[in-house]
Amino acid sequence: MNSITSVTIFSFVKNKFWAFSQMGVAPKKVSNVKGLSFYKFLGTGGGQGFSLYPDFSTYAFLGVWDNYESYNKCLTQHPIFINYQRKADTQRDLVLKNINSHGSWDGINPFKLDSDNSKNKAHEKVVVITRATLSWNRLPSFWNAVPNASKAIKNAKGVIYYKGIGEWPFIQQATISIWDNFKSINEFAYKDKIHSDIVKVTRKKKWYKEDLFSRFNLISDTTKKLRL
Repeated sequence: MNSITSVTIFSFVKNKFWAFSQMGVAPKKVSNVKGLSFYKFLGTGGGQGFSLYPDFSTYAFLGVWDNYESYNKCLTQHPIFINYQRKADTQRDLVLKNINSHGSWDGINPFKLDSDNSKNKAHEKVVVITRATLSWNRLPSFWNAVPNASKAIKNAKGVIYYKGIGEWPFIQQATISIWDNFKSINEFAYKDKIHSDIVKVTRKKKWYKEDLFSRFNLISDTTKKLRL
């Protein structure tokens, strides 16, 4: 297996302040990890998953790796992730293979296709990651639309999981969602009226200074308890 993307989600019952403090500390500690070409430590949204209010019990790490071996070695041996595993209550690991991606994240598109990537497999589960930097003068308009976006995806057929993630509250927002298959996500993207209306408003009001949309096949999804 060549290049992969990973999303690791840690949940905390205790040690929430420690987890929050790592947002400013952890990125520096993985800056020189071999085989890691792009990474982000991310907070998450509360409520239904897309929310103005943070979820201080849940944090995520996103990485783009040269290969599975680099990912596995880092997550199992690097001191920062050993600390996360000591402090967290659960760890959910998503391993993804990129199918398509357009837009940019910090000026680049980190989810590039390998030459050996096959076409999307219609029967497999699909993961969608979106990310946007909001324009300051569009913040009220954007956040007023968030409840409708949450309602739309909550009621969508075929959605298994969804969560708001992000680097900075209010202005740098991302989402991750897992779907039964490509049919489910396509029906939501193109046929759901609430979602379609939000997309139209997004373009009309120019909410974003930068945005990215990526789809992946889900290679594996595992969850383990870290504390009894």
